[in-house]
Amino acid sequence: MDTIRITTTQNIDIDYEVAGVGERIVAHLIDIGLFIVILLAAIFIIPAVGNLSNFFAIALVVLYAALFVFYDLVCEIAMNGQSVGKKIMKIKVISLNGSRPSVGQYLLRWLFRIIDFTLTSGICGTICVIVSDNNQRVGDMVAGTTLIRTVPRTKMNNIVFIPEADAYQPIFRETAQLTDQDIELVSEVINTYIKTRNPVIVYNMAEKIKSHIGVTPLAGMNDMLFLQTIVKDYSHIVAAQAESL
Repeated sequence: MDTIRITTTQNIDIDYEVAGVGERIVAHLIDIGLFIVILLAAIFIIPAVGNLSNFFAIALVVLYAALFVFYDLVCEIAMNGQSVGKKIMKIKVISLNGSRPSVGQYLLRWLFRIIDFTLTSGICGTICVIVSDNNQRVGDMVAGTTLIRTVPRTKMNNIVFIPEADAYQPIFRETAQLTDQDIELVSEVINTYIKTRNPVIVYNMAEKIKSHIGVTPLAGMNDMLFLQTIVKDYSHIVAAQAESL
């Protein structure tokens, strides 16, 4: 399992699982399949409509070609680093600094598809993904991006126990100040610790949470237990709020 370590804007190191060459290929084939379906539909539907003017027929061909050429660029910008195929395969494009790529980075990835796929029939892109440290094709290397899995192989159920709403009393009510994004980051830190056994990331995350919501852990509560408790408390509070609506 290949991973990449990225430092977030909160100065927390997170290990992400990078998308493998197989996942990339399947996602690409799914996207190509969409255009094949559209083409086949047009072949059957257009004759049924009747004769089209030359102008309209040419316009349809130009529109189809434009969609095919700009599909990846538009989808990745509009869908936060994903196309339909990538979304199905649960992979996405991220910047190597952990943030959402800029439009310029998406544009560079798209432009270098000419080298990765068009001129080399995909051979260059495939080889680069296999041999590069961060599973990057040429476009990723130039743009400073890579593809990661959006769903960790370690499930939340393996990280913490999320209690029944009626049976659990939150220890830290202050977790209501946190957001879903905060809890997602805490979960990623726990996930990373399970894979790497690196206590530093747990300590750093715990210190930031303590400072942010102004709490002190109970006696005997270590940093990992504190983070797990934060996730449980937040889950309980959010569930209780949802039930009250």
